Amino acid sequence: MTGTHADGVPARRVRAVEQLLEDAGVLSGTELDDFLDRLPATSSPANGARIVAKAWVDPEFRHRLLHDANGAISELGYSGGGPTVVLRAVENTDEIHNVVVCTLCSCYPLALLGPSPSWYKSEAYRSRVVRDPRGVLAEFGFDVSDDVTVNVWDANAETRYLVIPKRPPGTEHLGEQELAELVTRRGLIGTAPV
Repeated sequence: MTGTHADGVPARRVRAVEQLLEDAGVLSGTELDDFLDRLPATSSPANGARIVAKAWVDPEFRHRLLHDANGAISELGYSGGGPTVVLRAVENTDEIHNVVVCTLCSCYPLALLGPSPSWYKSEAYRSRVVRDPRGVLAEFGFDVSDDVTVNVWDANAETRYLVIPKRPPGTEHLGEQELAELVTRRGLIGTAPV
């Protein structure tokens, strides 16, 4: 059971990275434990939804989000995954639909989307969405028109992605909070419309 047991290779790697961070003075073991204790309470798709809702109502914020996502989300108190992780926001339009995958593992902006869903981590999704994105989206009940280009973004340890879904028609009268309530984790990954 190498890889799943506490003494497996991934666990040893995690312990080695933790030790390197402590030895370099980046953080202490206590600081790391505190961060891990807070993570479940601070990681939620509601965070990503708030970012998208702000982008829908604030064109200047949307521009900053598309050009410097890490900087833009920091304005709202969020982080894209640490100082070495670049967050890229990709916007769905009438001509382009974006969907995110991590073909190697399941890299994912946890703080903005909450824990990754099991299907996102599955080998079936990770391998098939690259080869047949329309087919996979159809299995989710989302048929993308043939005249729309589907872009598949492959996340990794250095770069994570956040999809800005198309704003639903007829929502011009809604405020940020009401708009945020419409946004789902699947919309933020690109496997569902909002």
